[in-house]
Amino acid sequence: MKALRFYAPEDVRLEDVPEPECGPGEVKIKVKNTSTCGTDVKILHNGHQNLTPPRTIGHEIAGEVVEVGADVNATHGSSWAPGDRVQVIAAVPCGHCHECTKGWMAVCENQTSVGYQYDGGFAEYMIVPEQVLKVDGLNRIPDNVGYDEASAAEPFACAINAQELLGIEEGDTLVVFGAGPIGCMHIRIARGVHKVGKVILVDVNAQRLKMSADAVQPDEVINGAEVDVVARVMELTGGRGADVIITATAANVTQEQAIAMAARNGRISFFGGLPKTNPTITCDSNVVHYRQLHIHGANGSAPEHNKRALEYISTGQVPVKDLITEHIPLERVLDAFSIVQNGEAIKVTVEP
Repeated sequence: MKALRFYAPEDVRLEDVPEPECGPGEVKIKVKNTSTCGTDVKILHNGHQNLTPPRTIGHEIAGEVVEVGADVNATHGSSWAPGDRVQVIAAVPCGHCHECTKGWMAVCENQTSVGYQYDGGFAEYMIVPEQVLKVDGLNRIPDNVGYDEASAAEPFACAINAQELLGIEEGDTLVVFGAGPIGCMHIRIARGVHKVGKVILVDVNAQRLKMSADAVQPDEVINGAEVDVVARVMELTGGRGADVIITATAANVTQEQAIAMAARNGRISFFGGLPKTNPTITCDSNVVHYRQLHIHGANGSAPEHNKRALEYISTGQVPVKDLITEHIPLERVLDAFSIVQNGEAIKVTVEP
């Protein structure tokens, strides 16, 4: 079968590999859609400390079950069968560490990941490992949800995790930095689930800002390359600042701007990780202190967030279909990476 294999930074190859065999504790799927994200581009250029080459990458996965290991259903009390439509979690908790037993599976200290320690979804077939099944990380796709939409449930789950931590209230003013697919999902979730008020979308790429704004219709857009973002947000909020700010981008300055523009009792999510080579920001601690700000990290998701994402998509509460603007065959998977890197689409999905 064809699979996209990572060997080293800048050395990623689409090649023929043996079709994987299904062990007694595993499930084999025919991959239908694996969507791409900025993390895939980072892996292409920089690799990752948890990724041992050669490795099939891709972690936003939906497919059809073709084989169920002999021990799977008896072990997990499940009823998986060939033909089932499934979505696979990416971040795989251990289920038994201190964090997992506290219900904090998104920050499991022993977390492994599909596409890192296990072969991922940029391939025709994939093995769902036993550890995924152990933590209930294989999810049935609702009948009215397409494979392409289901593959977007993984990043969607990460956004749900972040917003869960913020205590968003109805009518809150929201600023989202980053007009990529995750920024769009944040806006959809904040409106569809939390009923926020005014929504402001910020980016420095005018083309991406327009494309995403056309899709998710924020109340205001700000091109950070052209105007003082903090001053503009203050102007739009009558000098009060934003209640909730989500930095869905890897730019240090956005985190500093988020603190500067936050209203009293404002909640901030540092959603996008910063470059490993430059991970620090300047923080005016007195602003945090006197405005009583709440700054949250947000890292990945738990299996339960994936289930909730599929439910929100199925009910129409948070639509994602229109955010998937490019469908690319596996033969052109590296083109998908270029499209993501250049911000030429909202969400790109690969179809083996």
